[in-house]
Amino acid sequence: MIELKTPSEIDRMAVTGRFVASVLHDLSGRAEPGVNLLDLEQRARTMISERGAVSCYWDYAPSFGNGPFRNVVCLSVNDAVLHGKPRDYRLRDGDVLTCDFAVTIDGWAADASVTVQVGDQTAEVAALIDSTVRARAAGIAAAVPGNRLGDLSSAIGTVARDGGYRVNTDYGGHGIGRTMHEDPHLPNRGRPGKGMTLRPGLVLAIEPWWGLGSDELVKDSDGWTLRVADGRPAAHSEHTVAVTDDGPRVLTVVD
Repeated sequence: MIELKTPSEIDRMAVTGRFVASVLHDLSGRAEPGVNLLDLEQRARTMISERGAVSCYWDYAPSFGNGPFRNVVCLSVNDAVLHGKPRDYRLRDGDVLTCDFAVTIDGWAADASVTVQVGDQTAEVAALIDSTVRARAAGIAAAVPGNRLGDLSSAIGTVARDGGYRVNTDYGGHGIGRTMHEDPHLPNRGRPGKGMTLRPGLVLAIEPWWGLGSDELVKDSDGWTLRVADGRPAAHSEHTVAVTDDGPRVLTVVD
């Protein structure tokens, strides 16, 4: 069931969104060669505790994971792109790190992710990351009343196609509100004019992700981390966005 949020409820989600954005800014800023993923996990736990937030990931046990998930942030490195389980690994020069983070504050959720290069930058990976950021922006621009869900999917997928990237539709964006994952599912590829009509109050996590090559995924032995099948780097960019009468409102930003 799709639940539309009132303007005051969206304001409350924006409070959560600002915190999510601040944590991602902090974690990605610490992503340097030699930093252990477990230290980033601990930093996220500390920030959650200090804010009085509640992790959406801790004890999460969906059908696609070997639950329960006992971490508060997903940290995916290089060919890992989704659901990266933090582990005892020190970042190396040239690594690609995706931080994906979601919490609730006072009962309202927000979800976002960011991908960064660690140390030395490569043009190929920079272009990959940029493509997901631009696709996210295209999806956000299409999140206006009267458009259809397929318009968002098409806008995202067009950026991927134009960049020569392959899109997996098994995992994509989603509704969000009282819980992290709500209806509807938002694929990162679709046909314009198809799907439900967007109405004010719909809040979506818009999250383009893809890799340099294959669109097939394989699951790590940890039961959670999803890696691109060909082992090449991948990227993932996400914002929580509300559809409003005044246009799309991005909630996961720092004022």
